Amino acid sequence: MNAVGQAAILVAFPVSAAVAGSVTAVLRRPGPRLSSGIQHFAAGVVMAALVGEVLPGLREEGNLPWAVVGFASGVAVLLALSAYSRNREKALESHQAALGAAARTTAAAVPLALLATVAIDLLLDGVLVGLGATLGATQGLILTIALTIEILFLGLSLAAELVDSGLSRTRAAVTCSAVGLSTAVGAIGGAALLSDATRPVLAAVLAFGAAALLYLAVEELLVEAHEEQETTLLAAMFFLGFLVIYVLGEIAQ
Repeated sequence: MNAVGQAAILVAFPVSAAVAGSVTAVLRRPGPRLSSGIQHFAAGVVMAALVGEVLPGLREEGNLPWAVVGFASGVAVLLALSAYSRNREKALESHQAALGAAARTTAAAVPLALLATVAIDLLLDGVLVGLGATLGATQGLILTIALTIEILFLGLSLAAELVDSGLSRTRAAVTCSAVGLSTAVGAIGGAALLSDATRPVLAAVLAFGAAALLYLAVEELLVEAHEEQETTLLAAMFFLGFLVIYVLGEIAQ
């Protein structure tokens, strides 16, 4: 099976996770401690995928200048998305405060800026799945597992936020599920574009993916996880997630 076919099969799991997360959130939203535990576990999984699969592959590709360009580009894109999201959130809060309670619900009914940011995030995650399918079966499987867990939590968070913004439960679940299809676009498109890519290009894309996974684990999952009071059990979930992916990687080789 070619890389595009493998990517199409693999991406079904994170897309399904987005749907499952959104439906779960609108039916019974997880509590803050459970959410923090999932975030710790997901951060450990993502970090293990980065250390065990992406960085070794990047080292094998060589091409240090291209790797530096790819990593720097990844950092720039992610920081720009983060800054845009923060600015839009502040602007929306200011606008809602000026409009008052009656108009606030209408203004927040369709948070297009949030949906666009999440869609881009999922598109990049999909490209990583496509990249994994291009690199090989083991790399593709490990990256898919890591991103599936991350996207499951993202689906939970996005659907809950959409409900809080004024959307009905059904509309929130459908919208979140539709946004999750961005992952499939990124995976299939990424596999198609990278299947015949040169080694320098693969090095740049791998470095970009390394930056994306590092940012996801450190600046998103762990930051949000630590909003809940830290406990020994919650901290242990990070290491459990790391260990699970490490063991799976060793078994799959």
